[in-house]
Amino acid sequence: MAAVKDQRTLLLMRHAKSDYPPGVADHDRPLAPRGIKQAGLAGDWLRANAPVIDAVLCSTATRARQTLANTGIDAPVRYSERLYGATPGTMIEEINTVGEEVETLLVVGHEPTMSALALGLAGSGTDAAAAERISAKFPTSAIAVLTVPSGWKGLELGRAALIEFEVPR
Repeated sequence: MAAVKDQRTLLLMRHAKSDYPPGVADHDRPLAPRGIKQAGLAGDWLRANAPVIDAVLCSTATRARQTLANTGIDAPVRYSERLYGATPGTMIEEINTVGEEVETLLVVGHEPTMSALALGLAGSGTDAAAAERISAKFPTSAIAVLTVPSGWKGLELGRAALIEFEVPR
């Protein structure tokens, strides 16, 4: 099947399992040992199953940065403070600024935003089972895979298709 000319792939990934050290601010919490392993498995899954990632948008939170580092994904990264505690609307605004040369974008963020964004973007062509699983839970290191029929500037609610939801374990 030939790819649609302007179609893009959006990968929404929740950070891996974080630790809760006493006295550490939420933004600065690191990954737990289990999270380091989860992030590595997520990176393996992305390399085996997703198109080559052209760019990454990542929250500035320590656990999100460490998740990305442990995936081993090698692509240009833009860290955005706005992705920490973001609303789905803020996430879409950030994605709208991505260059049109980027065909596959990985976004590393937080709950409850990642599930709300995945479900909010999901329009026609969405896999109902994947949407149902996200509605139930978007676990740490899980990845929602969406196709976007236009460039990033045209991304808005209901304008993508949720095609897969993976929880690498």
